[in-house]
Amino acid sequence: MYPLKFKPILKTLVWGGDKIAPFKGIETDQHNIGESWELSGVKGNESVVANGKMAGKTITELVIEYKDQLIGKKNYEKTGTEFPILIKFIDAKQDLSIQVHPDDNLAAKNKSGMKGKTEMWYVVSTDDNAHLTSGLSKSITPEEYEAMVSDNTITEALHDYKISPGDVFYIPAGRIHSIGAGSFITEIQQTSDLTYRIYDFGRLGLDGKPRELHTGLAKEAIDYSVYEDYRTHYMKEPNKEVCLVDCRYFTTSLLIADKPFVKDLSTLDSFLVIICIDGKGIVSDDKGNHEPFHRGETLLIPASTESIEIVPDNAVRILTSFVEPF
Repeated sequence: MYPLKFKPILKTLVWGGDKIAPFKGIETDQHNIGESWELSGVKGNESVVANGKMAGKTITELVIEYKDQLIGKKNYEKTGTEFPILIKFIDAKQDLSIQVHPDDNLAAKNKSGMKGKTEMWYVVSTDDNAHLTSGLSKSITPEEYEAMVSDNTITEALHDYKISPGDVFYIPAGRIHSIGAGSFITEIQQTSDLTYRIYDFGRLGLDGKPRELHTGLAKEAIDYSVYEDYRTHYMKEPNKEVCLVDCRYFTTSLLIADKPFVKDLSTLDSFLVIICIDGKGIVSDDKGNHEPFHRGETLLIPASTESIEIVPDNAVRILTSFVEPF
């Protein structure tokens, strides 16, 4: 197997902007592109290989064929033929809805047919006054939550952040959140498309009708804990991977490199995803495969790979992510 690229799945959304296509260096007639699903095993939205001899196959077909060689022994035992994580670029021209995701247990209890959703955000770029919402800013009860949704004051109980490129937020299932206008982010999450919408600012959908709210479902899903700071803090180190988030669903690191970087994968029982945020370069594996990449591209390194070398052209900023079940 070799480093794999996939065709982006572009999503037109009422709040979407115009940054994704130029960021990725692609042309499209679509407008209001809010999301580019870079690597997805979600049923009905499976990513399709774009390079090499496997071009045209879906990620699910590859997992079925290669099993643990593609995703790792423990991952295959746990998730079977479903690829474990979903990678997106998100461009918010308007505020997204205030929302929350259930955990796996609640998703199963509600017979959703999907897993819960824990996710993280890495801010790629921002417009002036870009912001996002993460977590409660004050203690409220479930009953107070319902009342605040009813009288359109729920935003008063949320922690709003002005953001800059490089900011990171970890969003575990149960945490109220919203991506704000002017935000361009990378999202790494569980393979799930399950969202409970709490408040949508009175906005109409693309069909001209108000979008559905899930007040009752969200009430049960919300973690009502209050924390002082919901931002993830880290120190940048050149030519070294810096861990941003390490949880049971994914481990994501940042690499800013201006010289070749070698990563040993021999003891990693997982695939590795490489998301290029800035710059370009070449990734080579121990089998003699070489794959160029540039800003906006996402590559999947199979679990059977023993090592890779990332050679930047001048400099690159990339995110790496893998899943090693706890």
